[in-house]
Amino acid sequence: MDNVRDPREPDSARPGADAAPDGGAFAGAGEGTGAGAPPTKGEQTRALILETAMRLFRERGYDKTTMRAIAAEAGISVGNAYYYFAGKEHLIQGLYDQVTNDHLRRARAALPRHREFAGRLRVAWDAWLDAAEPYHGFAVQFFRNAADPDSPLSPFSAESYPARQQVVALYREVVTGSSMKFDAEMTELLPELLWLHQMGIVLFWVYDRSPGSAKTRELVRRTTPLVARTMALSRYKLIRPLVRDAEKLVRDFIVPESLAARPGPGPAGD
Repeated sequence: MDNVRDPREPDSARPGADAAPDGGAFAGAGEGTGAGAPPTKGEQTRALILETAMRLFRERGYDKTTMRAIAAEAGISVGNAYYYFAGKEHLIQGLYDQVTNDHLRRARAALPRHREFAGRLRVAWDAWLDAAEPYHGFAVQFFRNAADPDSPLSPFSAESYPARQQVVALYREVVTGSSMKFDAEMTELLPELLWLHQMGIVLFWVYDRSPGSAKTRELVRRTTPLVARTMALSRYKLIRPLVRDAEKLVRDFIVPESLAARPGPGPAGD
């Protein structure tokens, strides 16, 4: 197995032997530093490992890339690589975080140019495709993790909840910043539903082999106005019972059980 240490390696190659001085082994970028502070040595090492892994995944493929190869390319010990990432699947979690951050940055840079709900929604979905496209070559590994109900790396897991909430917060900005007005009930529910729609786009994208994911981009182009028209209809009281039923489905089946009891975010977000 890839995470089994070669017995011929010295003790200095054991996980944690080269512990970085900044503390937590799995600290995220920016933890332990003040705003605007330069990254610590540990943060730089973690970023180097992730960057190296992503390059090797693209060049060699996920299955043919080992933690040992990643460490060698990065110029660090195998133990230090395992200190920051327990295995290749945790590198995928690091990639999730990286793509999420890039997605949020791209979307928030473009959103102020749009006021119509459909335009803002298109910006958010296109931004995800732009952020994820460099990693399309081994995207099937994403789906393997997402499809495993026991994997902590699944986007539906409690462990992935914080990253997911960042994206839900983006869709809350899409909703509240648009010229289309929603009542408080729909404003709370809609960001979760839009995130769920994004998961459908992701699944289609994983299997899309068209150049530049052209079919997925066309799917986004054609479904965005449909979603916008549906949301416009949601303002009518006649279909309010359907809205409540949809909310119950989201709370019962989409939100992790351990977090379902938490109060939902307010209409304006926190």
